[in-house]
Amino acid sequence: MAVLGLITAGVLNYLKIGPFSEKGKPVSFGQDQAQGGQAGGTDGAQPADSKVLMPTGPTAQFKNSSGTLADGTQVAVTTLDGKKSGFKGKVWVWAPKEYKDPKFAKSGFPVLIALPGGPGFPANYWMDDNLGLESSISKWYTEGKSKPFLLAMPILNPKPDTGGLYWDGSDIPGQPKMGTWLTEDVPDLMKANFRTIKSRDGWAFMGSSSGGFSGLKAVLKHPDKFKAVIASGPDIVPDSPLWKGHEKEKNENNPELLAKQLIAANKPGSDVYLAFQYGTKEKSVIPHVDKFIATYGNKGPVHTRLEVIQDGSHNAKTYVEGMGRGSIKWISDHMEGPVPAP
Repeated sequence: MAVLGLITAGVLNYLKIGPFSEKGKPVSFGQDQAQGGQAGGTDGAQPADSKVLMPTGPTAQFKNSSGTLADGTQVAVTTLDGKKSGFKGKVWVWAPKEYKDPKFAKSGFPVLIALPGGPGFPANYWMDDNLGLESSISKWYTEGKSKPFLLAMPILNPKPDTGGLYWDGSDIPGQPKMGTWLTEDVPDLMKANFRTIKSRDGWAFMGSSSGGFSGLKAVLKHPDKFKAVIASGPDIVPDSPLWKGHEKEKNENNPELLAKQLIAANKPGSDVYLAFQYGTKEKSVIPHVDKFIATYGNKGPVHTRLEVIQDGSHNAKTYVEGMGRGSIKWISDHMEGPVPAP
């Protein structure tokens, strides 16, 4: 499993332009005002034809993790006790300033679940805007390139990735159910606390390295729940040593086999959009991504796009750059949001 060698003291610097004293203070995203399921109705019941899912509750306790960003938004963190996976861990969240714009007060927003590479524990490096993800999404939205995504940034692994120990974002038998954590519990947290979109048209992943693999696999495994992914410098097949003795389950989490099955079934409404990215210096990544695209890309419901980043390396800064060049627009063009209530 490739390790994303990008975390430096500067990357995980928690200080932002806002006062340092803001770190650790409670953050509200307006859950209480919107909670109860209303989306255009007046009796507390959400209209059946609404595309919007208002916050369902219960309200999570979010705390500021990094001061205030330049546009006044905040990244907050909570500890999620995953009811479906049985795993408990941290999730960072961010909402663009448009989320609190009165004109979008009853609109559902698309969600992008951003996964790190490397250890993916005890932090998710995408929560640090030194990498430019949050500020870039705001910028891309004003430029007409991106949806104003809500970000969910969970930890990827239940323990440090040391000595080749990692979980492939999957439910490996006898191990913490990290696949269920990423595809069930984390989305449930977002639905409980934010105005989201009911259909898969409002749900996507992005990730780098092992996080790119996990996001790619999640979309191919659950095309009924997620529509798109930006997979940057990803691994293509599961290779955790924890799969030993569990070949059947390993195959059920193999993007190559999942893509093959999806193409063979070719069910209406199962189209997925896989935006791959790599830098030209990623010699170990390039052939595997190219092979996947050549074998499965743009066949049946599997749609692919490749962003080649000249002189790019296996790091998050490279991948944010690639997103701005075309990947974020491509998945945004195939997604919905903000979706107004009827």
